[in-house]
Amino acid sequence: MFTEKAGYLLKGPRSYLILILMMGLVIGCEEKDKASHNTSNQTKAEKTSQFETIFNGENLDGWDGDPRLWSVENGVIVGETSQENNIEENTFLIWEEGKPANFEVRFEYRFVEAGGELSGNSGLQFRSERFTTDDKPNLKYRVRGNQVDFAVSDWIPGLHYEEKKRGILARRGQRVVFDSEGEKQEERFAEEAELGKYIVHDEWNRYHVYANGDTMRAKINDHLMHEVIDHSSIPLDQGILAFQLHVGPPMRVELRNVELKVLN
Repeated sequence: MFTEKAGYLLKGPRSYLILILMMGLVIGCEEKDKASHNTSNQTKAEKTSQFETIFNGENLDGWDGDPRLWSVENGVIVGETSQENNIEENTFLIWEEGKPANFEVRFEYRFVEAGGELSGNSGLQFRSERFTTDDKPNLKYRVRGNQVDFAVSDWIPGLHYEEKKRGILARRGQRVVFDSEGEKQEERFAEEAELGKYIVHDEWNRYHVYANGDTMRAKINDHLMHEVIDHSSIPLDQGILAFQLHVGPPMRVELRNVELKVLN
């Protein structure tokens, strides 16, 4: 809308030039407002897509697990079994503040001698669910679903396992595709033993898990361990995160720098 003075100017010989200039100013202001709005939205999106710490380094607030087995020492999560505190089924430390669908998780782990030996078997559950059974209703820290493994073992670290469901989906160095009927096709992109050389059980190892739509993959110490692309209807499309203590000999696993980034 133009002022009365602007209307008078438009009656002169330079009316077309003035009109074009004034329209340019209006369009320029609109574009500036739009750019400002887009920048605001982009900043907000960037903030929601950053890694956020989900373990505070002090206690297990926001997590649920058997207090006999899970604790915090010197800023790290400790999961430990012993002859006195043994377990009859796999048990889990469960994150209670969300059930992410598409995400990335980063954390560090290592195993420490327990009972004079270095042993242990653990993993990170994701897109998983809690469950109980009629024969063992008191075992409330049980979880089933997708798991990326780490253990004091030659072959277990870096594989993709489906706890209490289909079992091993991909071994270390494999890319596996499940079609809509659940049929499995697999290929090898790296040798299992070669990838194992990048893992040192009693030193800090960096785990990076990616799950987005049908695609799930994991890296240890920046090396791709496996990739699973699952087009079937079997797996959950969202679910809980949880760390595992596996049945077996006494073990101690330590975890730190646990971070989550939710993907849109």
